Amino acid sequence: MSLPLPSETIFHVIESTIKEYRKFAQKNISKKVKDITIDQSMVLIFLNEHPELTQKEIAKLVFRDNASLTRMLNTMVKKKYLKRSVDNKDRRRYNIEITAKGKDILDTLPPIIHQNRNSSLKGITKNEQKQLEIILNKIKTNCLKT
Repeated sequence: MSLPLPSETIFHVIESTIKEYRKFAQKNISKKVKDITIDQSMVLIFLNEHPELTQKEIAKLVFRDNASLTRMLNTMVKKKYLKRSVDNKDRRRYNIEITAKGKDILDTLPPIIHQNRNSSLKGITKNEQKQLEIILNKIKTNCLKT
């Protein structure tokens, strides 16, 4: 049985699309905020909407393992985007809070994110977007079953 080259599969297209979008989005974010990454931006956005999230929950939402997220949070604390303190009820846990500097970033991000999404989805109908979402969710479900 002949195996197609990785570049000849739908998975290569999916992966390369994600990488190109991330480069595009990071470039546009960096024009306004010099020292924040897309992943750090996502952490701020999730924490802003759900301040009760644990580090483990945040890691899952931003597709990172716990060690990688810990390094990211340490960087964000150094940059003064976040403040971390020991939880009074469970000393093994940390409370993570957005600082005033982090809140300022959250005011800057929405128009950039909207523009990134609108530009990247230009020419793609809502119906096509929904169809793509359905197909990708089917692939994800198939992968989770095995």
